[in-house]
Amino acid sequence: MRERKDRPNIILVNCDDLGYGDLGCYGSDVNDSPTLDRMAEEGIRFTDFYMASPVCSPSRGAMLTGCYPRRIGFDQFDGGVKVLFPGNSTGLSSAETTIADLLKGEGYATKLIGKWHCGDQPDFLPTRHGFDSYYGIPYSNDMGRQAGTHRRSFPPLPLLLDEEVVELQPQQEGLTERYVEASIRFIRENRDQPFFLYLAHMYVHLPIYVQQPFLARSRNGAYGGAVACIDWAMGMLRCELRRLGLEQNTLIIFTSDNGARGDHGGSNGPLRGRKGTTWEGGQRVPCIMCWPGVIEGGRVCRELISSIDFLPTLANLAGAQVPSDRIIDGKDLGGLILGSSEGSTPREEFFYYNGGDLEAVRAGRWKLHVAKRREEILELYDLESDIGESHNVAAEHPEIVEGLQARLARCREDLGDDRTGVAGKNRRPIGRVSNPVPLTVDFESGYPYIQAEYDLEDRG
Repeated sequence: MRERKDRPNIILVNCDDLGYGDLGCYGSDVNDSPTLDRMAEEGIRFTDFYMASPVCSPSRGAMLTGCYPRRIGFDQFDGGVKVLFPGNSTGLSSAETTIADLLKGEGYATKLIGKWHCGDQPDFLPTRHGFDSYYGIPYSNDMGRQAGTHRRSFPPLPLLLDEEVVELQPQQEGLTERYVEASIRFIRENRDQPFFLYLAHMYVHLPIYVQQPFLARSRNGAYGGAVACIDWAMGMLRCELRRLGLEQNTLIIFTSDNGARGDHGGSNGPLRGRKGTTWEGGQRVPCIMCWPGVIEGGRVCRELISSIDFLPTLANLAGAQVPSDRIIDGKDLGGLILGSSEGSTPREEFFYYNGGDLEAVRAGRWKLHVAKRREEILELYDLESDIGESHNVAAEHPEIVEGLQARLARCREDLGDDRTGVAGKNRRPIGRVSNPVPLTVDFESGYPYIQAEYDLEDRG
């Protein structure tokens, strides 16, 4: 185990559906993000950073385990759906090792605050996957009673403390502030030991409920107010680190679980497509890292990297051993982040899965699409000159197409591809329980719900 001074505190902030074009430092002129823009100036901003899925459950499971979703059985769930729902029988397997598991083994205090979405049964909760404690809503904030419809398709949203439901259908306007308070308390309590804080925001997933001060100043409606609240939260965390003298011993990573929907005020900037697609807008998202005195400020990195690279990177920074008894798809980015590898990425390729379908591959500047929504296509794009994937150059570069097809063939052999009927030989099973029970059951007539939570006419 490394000495305390050699092991940084780590804060990983993951937003929900925040798009590539939603921050000022990524080109937004309608959302206000001064704290994050300053963090990019003081750290490193990545332009070619990818989540491993264009939807949330697979994205989050992949980031935590350093593996493509299909590797860990997280490509699709009960009934063939692409995300987990309340009371599902499946979730992140106890056999998988997470970032929190590895850091906890090195003496880190670990906490998750916010959205989990890797299974709501006891066996799947954060406290069973390396987190000492948990506070938040275990799945998406629309999986409860919403809007003026008073629909009952979902039970009430549960707010969990560790593994116990402590409130039903909490008022969402105030949740981010409560999350920040819990984050600051965790930092203060663990100021004398290394800690790992994973803050998984509710914003900007629909429905968006935002506090009036942020809404009043917004130039982009509720969406802009939510972005401003995310920015405020980051400012609070950075201020606390400075007050405690921890800023120069803390690595902060800020990102999003997938691209924006593209409506209700969200933007993927110049990218084609949106959340749920394997066009760039579905999986290329903002990523900023800041570590004062260690990461040189003002850097813009255009190298290909992914969230699945976090596990080996953070493990090595903390002195933990990456599991050697299984395939880990992530690559160690330490040299790239710290500037000791001459700016080159260790990632040679990236595969785009949509559920169980292998739809595209990127290597260097080239991206080859072979499918969209199970329709077979063959489209090649030069992402350096055509970030919007608007000009198919497959006919002009048959040798590039052939090389990328060979990479896809190797991936199919390894992980499989439902669209072409290839099973894959190196997949691990998802976690599964018998007789799953939802965390909440139905709306109780005598429970004092906060009525304003579902008084809005429009879920957006």
